[in-house]
Amino acid sequence: MNFKECARLLSERDNILLVTHKNPDGDTMGSAAALCSALRRKGKTAWLYPNDAVIEKLLPYVKSYFAPADFSPAYIVSVDVATEKMFARGFDAAVNLCIDHHPTNSHYAPKELIRADRSSCGEIVLELIKALCGGVERNEATLLYIAVSTDTGCFQYSNTNARTLEAAAELLKRGANNAEVNLKFFRKISPARMKLEGMIYSGMSFHREGKVTVATVTRQMMAQAGATEDDCDDLAGLPGKAEGSVVSITIREQEDGSSKISVRSMPEVSSSDICAVFGGGGHAMAAGCTISCPPEKAKRMLLAVVDEVWK
Repeated sequence: MNFKECARLLSERDNILLVTHKNPDGDTMGSAAALCSALRRKGKTAWLYPNDAVIEKLLPYVKSYFAPADFSPAYIVSVDVATEKMFARGFDAAVNLCIDHHPTNSHYAPKELIRADRSSCGEIVLELIKALCGGVERNEATLLYIAVSTDTGCFQYSNTNARTLEAAAELLKRGANNAEVNLKFFRKISPARMKLEGMIYSGMSFHREGKVTVATVTRQMMAQAGATEDDCDDLAGLPGKAEGSVVSITIREQEDGSSKISVRSMPEVSSSDICAVFGGGGHAMAAGCTISCPPEKAKRMLLAVVDEVWK
């Protein structure tokens, strides 16, 4: 569908539940909350699925949109969810409409608004709200600014383009509180995060003459630093800061012993192709997957796949 068709479809629906992805970031939560607000302005009953993994600094912006326990949706919309495996913990219903920007979307919904050329889902939802309501309100602008800025690393990642900056400028004109968002999400980190980053940097490994960098985050490191999930936002960006790095991998040990993988790369190597070997996906230069083994074994497996994908 195009934006007008999607807006028309939503205008014809009510009792709408918006679903985000597990390990939720600013894009999925900000986009979903902004769309929820816009739907309410259209007179719709709309709520967000209560994603219990939202980090503390993001929660104040979205918690007022969480659905009450007795809400019974008639129409379900996923926002920024590439595959059915990525739904928020506890969600198991069928989705009617998918709004997404991942090129690896598995097309699990009968209706779709997918724009793989957009740097964030926030850009898509901005256009959708304009088609739905004519424009965004101040609170929606801030939510969408969170979405756009976090998915582009505050406009530092290579997915940032002219359209991204145009969207950000439009959101600022609409009243987005960029000063507050930039301070909370990009300029301040906790002492525990500082300790954790120190351990990550000191334990990083370098391969193929420094072109492949790997960072491992174990449960023991988390405990030693006193870090929680709130301190782990965008850890995937750390190993790629090394000069000369073309492929960077972050491996996080999970409570069940598995390893959560984030891969970032330069244009000459596909992060998505690397993660696809393990059932994951994402974008060409940013992708993820989960491997059911401890970090050290996962590291050996990933390095072998990198050698296959990047001859």
